[in-house]
Amino acid sequence: MAQNIYDNPEFFAGYSQLPRQVHGLAGAPEWPAIRAMLPDLTGKRVVDLGCGFGWFSRWAREHGARSVLGLDVSEKMIARAIADTSDSGVAYRIADLELLDLPPAAFDFAFSALTFHYIADFGHLLRMVHRSLAPGSQFVFTIEHPIYMAAAHPRWWTDEDGRKTWPVNRYAIEGERRTNWFTDGVLKYHRTLATTLNSLIAAGFSIRHVEEFAPTAEQIHENPGLAEECERPMMLLISAERSASD
Repeated sequence: MAQNIYDNPEFFAGYSQLPRQVHGLAGAPEWPAIRAMLPDLTGKRVVDLGCGFGWFSRWAREHGARSVLGLDVSEKMIARAIADTSDSGVAYRIADLELLDLPPAAFDFAFSALTFHYIADFGHLLRMVHRSLAPGSQFVFTIEHPIYMAAAHPRWWTDEDGRKTWPVNRYAIEGERRTNWFTDGVLKYHRTLATTLNSLIAAGFSIRHVEEFAPTAEQIHENPGLAEECERPMMLLISAERSASD
């Protein structure tokens, strides 16, 4: 069963104040890069894995999706998503992605944002997503970049040019990593970039595009705090596809 840190009151209070939760997709600097990877959603049945407050679920409907199912392990997240959604074409459900079993070929597009690094059995989840997609469907997801997760980012130092530097710890050793973020003991799972991509291939997906997100010069000009994200990749954005001949 996945750790449900999001229903911890201290964690939820801090998380709710993040710009991406206050301002939605516009508050996520990686959103323009994600949007460029998305297919036309017109008429598609969409599943949003780890939907949080439902920002993407609502966006998908506004951009033509026939229906959207948003899934999240957190009762607090789902309650907020339901409260903020007035569209009968969007349904939300509390679900543990570690135990999820979706019907075969039930969806035409799958999406997930910054959720899969909380999943212990990544391969099992990918096989389930592959089975739940109709042949020819696409799958776009984002995770913390494996280098970012392996970096001891609370213990950076400043180099001779005044730039923050992060050491990368035990990158080749996969498995549990615990960090303190809004509260102590947040559990995540580190996988190398190779494992991430090879797990997709083993599940039957073909990889369409991979993006190691870094902010643009314009974004840094508007928000100078983003400059440090050029020092090491923070997020990994992946677009994959189930073959039309499956």
